[in-house]
Formats: sequence, C-alpha cells, structure tokens
Amino acid sequence: MYDIAIIGAGPAGASAAIFTAKAGKKTVVFDHDKGMTKRAWFENFYGIQETNGPDLIETGIRQLKRLGAEFISEEAADVKKQADGFMVTTASGQTYEAKHIIFATGLSVELAEKLGVETTEGTEPRIKTVIKADSQGRTNVDNAWAAGTVAGVSVHGIITAGDGGKVAINVISELNGERYVDHDLYQPK
Repeated sequence: MYDIAIIGAGPAGASAAIFTAKAGKKTVVFDHDKGMTKRAWFENFYGIQETNGPDLIETGIRQLKRLGAEFISEEAADVKKQADGFMVTTASGQTYEAKHIIFATGLSVELAEKLGVETTEGTEPRIKTVIKADSQGRTNVDNAWAAGTVAGVSVHGIITAGDGGKVAINVISELNGERYVDHDLYQPK
C-alpha cells in the first residue's frame, strides 16, 4: 500500500509528489497527459528564465521519479474509499491502494465528486467548480486532499506548484504525527 496517491502531475501534483517522495513516503502519481499546463508558456515562474508547459511538466516528472515516486502514465478512472484508505483504478483496470489521496486534477472535479468530496463554485475565470478544501488542503472526506486549481487557488503555475507543496507538507505532517520541515543545506565546495 502506498502512503499517498496523487492524481495529476501538473505543477500542483508534481510538487506534492516531489515533497512526499523526498520525505520517504511511498508515493504514486497518475497523469493522463491532458492537463492545461501543456499549453502554457512561463516567464513568471521563480527560478526559471522561461520555459514551455511540456518541458516544465517533463522536468517535474523526472524530478519526482528521481526522488522515488512511482509515475503511472495513465488516467485514474475511479477512486473508492476503503477501510484503511483509498483504491485508485486506472483506465486499464489496474488498482493501487493508498492511505491518503491528493486530487491535483486541474479543471476536473469528477473523480472527487464520485468519492463524495464536496465541491463549490470556482472564483477564477473559466473555472466553474472546485473542490471545497480548507486552508490545509483537507476535504470533507477523511484523508482526501486537494491541491492547485482544483482546490480553488489561482491557475498560475507558480501558485499551483506552491499549493501542491503546501498540501504535501500537511499530509506528511499528519502521517508523521508532527510538523514536517524540509530544508537542505548548501555545502559550497
């Protein structure tokens, strides 16, 4: 069983996976390669001069894999609550179990709604419905979390990436039973 399943590998989902995998949490990420980031151009993303969406996504996927997350390049077709977590079923019928789930599904609330997660009206232009989550990313379903645009934050990549990291830190903290902090120190040569 995975500690955390993340649906979506755009800036929010990949950032969440980078944090959870680096923290040693067994992480699986699902993505169907249809997110809106693929159409984006970035010049306002901290630390990046400029890049296109496909390159940003590919970099994030390489990074989360390097840190130990498992990446499944397939649509998550269904999510069901179980006694000890969740079961994610892919479009091909493969199943994966996880203690926690993070929805980082961009514009789509469909899977979350099927699970019984509450939604609300979106406030961003062209974002009609979002998952109702508290400031930590928690939803009304125990151990189900939301990050990024689907959680109602601004659609800007830098903001959704930060939200994914924030939610990941909160999930890690809950799993650890204490506040988790991840700071690496630069060691000049």
